Amino acid sequence: MILSLSFERLVQALSRFPGIGKKTAQRLAWHLVSQNRDFALELAETIRTTVELYTTCSSCRMLCESDPCPLCGSDERNDRQLCIVESSADIYILENMNEYRGRYFVLGHLLSPLEGIGPQEIHSPELLARISQNQPEELILALKPSAEGEATIHYLYELLKGKSFSITRLSTGIPFGGDLEFSSMLTLANAFKRRYSV
Repeated sequence: MILSLSFERLVQALSRFPGIGKKTAQRLAWHLVSQNRDFALELAETIRTTVELYTTCSSCRMLCESDPCPLCGSDERNDRQLCIVESSADIYILENMNEYRGRYFVLGHLLSPLEGIGPQEIHSPELLARISQNQPEELILALKPSAEGEATIHYLYELLKGKSFSITRLSTGIPFGGDLEFSSMLTLANAFKRRYSV
């Protein structure tokens, strides 16, 4: 039963969040419409303001409030290492380890031909430009160990092998199919320390 088209649209919108199914989306929608109206309107305004403030760093492609981002604009970062990640959220996770002081590049996606995500969608040309600019000694592939992650690692290795830098990947202390987001800091730190050549 559809109570109203507007309520159904709200449920559909909420269910687009990762990890949110239809039942959870319905609970959230009921919470929003049944609570103090000011809360829902303030939340909507906060979302709108935040989304409008964020942009993509032209150097590393991280989502942030400035271009260049604070990491690319810092003189204290190590240019000898370039860490490749899938998303901006992965950078925040890795930075919380306080182990890595190099530079980053955000692919935005992992290769997935079934979903129409190929080399252009993971911004291969921009990555090559970033590598040419930074001239790193080590390229770290910090991608999740899933089928798509492995395909992306293989593609990047074939694209970049024979260059003047080493290519490493995170140790498989992170379980196959796992996300960086759900790994403990200790597991992530150990995997990062035990990275190995591709």
